[in-house]
Amino acid sequence: MSIFTLNREQFLPITIEESWDFFSDPNNLKLITPPSLGLEIKSEIEKELYEGMIITYEVTPFRGFTTTWVTEITHINKPYYFIDEQRIGPYRLWHHQHFFSEIDKGIIAKDLINYAVPYGLLGNLLNSIYIRNNLDTIFNYRNEALNKIFNTKGNK
Repeated sequence: MSIFTLNREQFLPITIEESWDFFSDPNNLKLITPPSLGLEIKSEIEKELYEGMIITYEVTPFRGFTTTWVTEITHINKPYYFIDEQRIGPYRLWHHQHFFSEIDKGIIAKDLINYAVPYGLLGNLLNSIYIRNNLDTIFNYRNEALNKIFNTKGNK
C-alpha cells in the first residue's frame, strides 16, 4: 500500500482562539469545500469537537457518484491541533492533522494529510492522474475561501 502526503500551510490574520472556533466547528467545513463536492453533514453533531466524535457526510467526488464518508476525531489539543481519521469512505487510509500556531499578527493553519487509495496499482495510477489533482483543487479552493472569510490577501 502506497501512502501519499498532502501538506498545506496558510497564514490567517486571526487569533488562535478564533482559528480554533472556526476550524473545530464541523458546520464550517461546508463553507470551505467546493460546492461541486456536494458535501452534506448527515449526522447530528455538537458544535464543540471531542475525541471519539463520529461525523457522517455525504460527498460527490465526481459527477454521478455520491458516497458516504465517516470520520472520527481521534486527538485534540485545544487550541493547537486536532486529528480526524476516515472510518468509512473512498480512501483506504485518511489521516488528517490540523495544526494552528500563533505568529506575529495571526496564525499559521497547517494541514497534513496522509492518505492511501484502494485498488493497488490501479488506485496509485488513479491517484497520479486524478485523485491528487482533485485534492489540490479542493485545498486551493479552501485556501481562497479562507482568505475571503478572514479578509486576507494571500497565504504563507
